[in-house]
Amino acid sequence: MSQPIIADNKPARVSLKNGKQYAFCVCGRSESQPFCDGSHQGTGLTPKMFTAEKDGDAFLCQCKHTANPPFCDGTHKTFSDDQVGQ
Repeated sequence: MSQPIIADNKPARVSLKNGKQYAFCVCGRSESQPFCDGSHQGTGLTPKMFTAEKDGDAFLCQCKHTANPPFCDGTHKTFSDDQVGQ
């Protein structure tokens, strides 16, 4: 299984709709960050499916190392700009 690529070292602010299901990118390869576009094929990684529990903005992880996927937990602060894309 592959390790995720650090898509960014800051979270993505997204607007979620209550009851809607989303596919969160866990591989870091998606061009549609923070959501899956199928770029994980062949990596052994699969998107994390989740259903929004309320309408409103949320901060989703883009470093792909959060302990609380899909939500940001601040882990991105440990990665430098040079590590983005690695």
